[in-house]
Amino acid sequence: MSLGIPKTLSIGSFMLSVGAGMYLNPVLTGQFLAFFLGEDGKQLITYDDPARLRWAGIGLAVQLIMVIVMCMFSLRKKKTVHAWSASAARKARPGYVPTVALIAPILPVLLLVVLNVPIILGFIIGSFYALAVCGKLKSFRGACRVLNKDFYDGVVDTAPLVGFLLMIPMFNKAAELCVPYFNALLGNVIPHNTLVISIAFALLAPLGLFRGPLTLFGCGAATLGILKGIGFSTPYLFALMVIPSITMNVSICMTQSWIAWGVSYAKVSTREHLKKTLPVAWIVCIIMQAITYIMFG
Repeated sequence: MSLGIPKTLSIGSFMLSVGAGMYLNPVLTGQFLAFFLGEDGKQLITYDDPARLRWAGIGLAVQLIMVIVMCMFSLRKKKTVHAWSASAARKARPGYVPTVALIAPILPVLLLVVLNVPIILGFIIGSFYALAVCGKLKSFRGACRVLNKDFYDGVVDTAPLVGFLLMIPMFNKAAELCVPYFNALLGNVIPHNTLVISIAFALLAPLGLFRGPLTLFGCGAATLGILKGIGFSTPYLFALMVIPSITMNVSICMTQSWIAWGVSYAKVSTREHLKKTLPVAWIVCIIMQAITYIMFG
């Protein structure tokens, strides 16, 4: 945003880019794989499966390409005003931050990975480092006062998200109870043809938003239960359900804490955010469902 890029585009492109990486993220994939277990508790599909990895790599590439296209299309007629075009000397401006301060956000992660430093201690060390290189570490008491205020403001900013995240597990648990009812109502109605199913999932991809019936992080658990009963192959079902779960739910949905925080931070409305990102995510879902049908259907 400091480069003059519109707020909706900045937030949308950032979130979609992060979501693209989730196709290959082993932690998130592990959560998806938990839905595909045999009667003996063994995984029916693994992270290292060559076909799954190839499909995930394609998903990553497709979503990143669409993000680039979105940025090019959105900026094609707008003159970008860069922050560095100001005539005042950088160091003379108030709030100047030196380049070495840019590693402060990743310092806690580096300390945890390299030296196994506890994450809370890592955040404190990173905070003191940022104050020091920015010339704000005038006194220990003053530094503690700044950190205390930042922690306080952080709690205020994240409190609504914490409350929201407490409600999500309740909703997901209730969705699991609906599986037998959905089976009874829709089990004999849903077509057994993979082409029809792929087209339906492509056209109805927005139902992956707001913990809907096409995301495994919501009511999709019930949908998956019905499709399993029909007898589709595991690789096909995995790809079918993961596409809307990642591209719609993880990448742009307001029910994800990081997206809710980003939209709030940028002072962008939910309507503006979805207006910018939903068409792109929908196209990604359509492309990926076509690829899924070709590879596994």
